[in-house]
Amino acid sequence: MCPFQSVPPLVSQETPTASKAAPGATRICLVRHGETDWNAAGRLQGHIDIELNEAGHAQARALARRLAGERFAAIYSSDLTRARQTATAIAAALGQEVRLLADLRERRFGIFEGMTRSEARERHPQEYGAVERRQPDALPPGNGESLAQHAQRVSAALQRLACTHAGESLLLVTHGGVLDIVNRWVRSSPLEVPRDFTIPNAAINWISHDAAGWRIECWSDSAHLASDGLDELR
Repeated sequence: MCPFQSVPPLVSQETPTASKAAPGATRICLVRHGETDWNAAGRLQGHIDIELNEAGHAQARALARRLAGERFAAIYSSDLTRARQTATAIAAALGQEVRLLADLRERRFGIFEGMTRSEARERHPQEYGAVERRQPDALPPGNGESLAQHAQRVSAALQRLACTHAGESLLLVTHGGVLDIVNRWVRSSPLEVPRDFTIPNAAINWISHDAAGWRIECWSDSAHLASDGLDELR
């Protein structure tokens, strides 16, 4: 049994301030994958397997340089190509291997995948409206995943990894929707409320867990990038 509990919500702010972890804490560095052409076009990717574009590969290399001095017990990545390519660049710089984990995939958006948000609104106003209003149990047509299902998948994976690597540091390379869930879960923030933090491509986010619970150490750190990555809600 490995109980992990959330800490009380932080004060709402665009980028939560740094908080130092206690000695012996479990620390997790979470990175959103580098940019893709579909990010640039504002298309919903979901589980569609899109590769990094030129800017995304450059961001992955910048991440590798920034994290070169870190020591991680393990590197985990979503098995989708855009995350895997980002993770591979970092792992090569650290001389480590990448462990693929499907539970770190983006939310499955069903028929909306491949559409821009404006296209989804125009073609499916009622169904996509439920997604934009962040209704937890709304299922995107076409075998989509509800926000509540996505949150359960992500939080369960996070707790499982934290238990497996208690007291160690991990790197997780994942997606914007996953990071949205992680931030809210750590802060005990409701799924339904509008997002009050940014999730750029290739930014660095650190969370930690100790006897006091979970906390955000830093969020949306993009100091290593030549320019800010595209936000997940672009």
